[in-house]
Amino acid sequence: MSPSLSAFPLKPGSTIGILGGGQLGRMLAQAAARLGLHVHIYCPNPQAPAFEVASASTIAAFDDQQALQDFARSVDVVTFEFENIPLQAAGLVANIAPLYPNRQALEISQDRSVEKAFIEELGLNVADWWQVDTAKDLAKALAQCASPALLKTRRLGYDGKGQISLDQSHDPVQSFAQIGQQPSILEKMIRFEREISVILVQGAPDEVRCYDVPCNQHKNGILHMSSVPSGVADALEQQARDAAIKIAAALDYRGVLAVEFFVAGAPANPKLIINEFAPRVHNSGHWTLDACLCDQFENHIRAIAGWPLGPTTRHSNAQMSNLLGEQVLDWHTLASRPDVAVHLYGKTGSQAGRKLGHMTKISPISD
Repeated sequence: MSPSLSAFPLKPGSTIGILGGGQLGRMLAQAAARLGLHVHIYCPNPQAPAFEVASASTIAAFDDQQALQDFARSVDVVTFEFENIPLQAAGLVANIAPLYPNRQALEISQDRSVEKAFIEELGLNVADWWQVDTAKDLAKALAQCASPALLKTRRLGYDGKGQISLDQSHDPVQSFAQIGQQPSILEKMIRFEREISVILVQGAPDEVRCYDVPCNQHKNGILHMSSVPSGVADALEQQARDAAIKIAAALDYRGVLAVEFFVAGAPANPKLIINEFAPRVHNSGHWTLDACLCDQFENHIRAIAGWPLGPTTRHSNAQMSNLLGEQVLDWHTLASRPDVAVHLYGKTGSQAGRKLGHMTKISPISD
């Protein structure tokens, strides 16, 4: 039996179910353990790093209905660590146990076309975009765009995957074939001064908090570094927080929500353009593990368990850098630095571009 609303807040000893077993699931499990909560990880990959720190695990495919039902019956609440959980699996689980964030947030975030339309309906800014279902659609969109653009698959793209840069000189037929002839969008490329993100946590309907806004740097489509303070004016940061709060309210949200922005336009009159949102804990919020009393992972667990939210205030400046591939082999040198916290994810192999850990350099706020 799934818990009723009266069963919240969940007491220590209750079980959190997590769909997905990557590094985000691992860090969520570690946060839950600090609060005396158990975690059950569901993941098809038998080498998933979250299994190492979970009290229970299920290794099964996301289309295994019996395994999903058994999993949902064994937990008190369910969350997910990445937004590409099949909707059918999420819906089946949600029929048995509470699912936070909800299925609507998951569904909207899985399709770039739906996501951008949703954001626009809220009166928020996104880059000019066109839906592309055929090479003919792409040719028409390129003619209307008249500037460099990105062709992105509507589904499953992340860390620079599932997208290519285009302009009017590219052949639409070849370009559409290059992306696998998948349903896509063409998005006008934005000239921006910097990228920032808002890491928001929503608990009860009247309980919402935001962490300080980080400035994000990417390399080859993958987040390289997130830094706080962001260097962005306070008023612009507040605009970003207000936009994220508006999205969370429209989604009837519970948990951590990340919203990515481009800061574009003239420096004297900057404009925020939303890139995308992620209904989960986020790479650009990893710095909170070392620079905040209550990090994004613990606050996500608190929110979905019905606990009071923890403080989101920052006690240190921070620079979080991802460790990709063989960079993780330098763990001994990094661990010797007195101003650096090292987080390794327990993954096997060291493939180039794969996120195997991160490091956070902290310094006093007065610096």
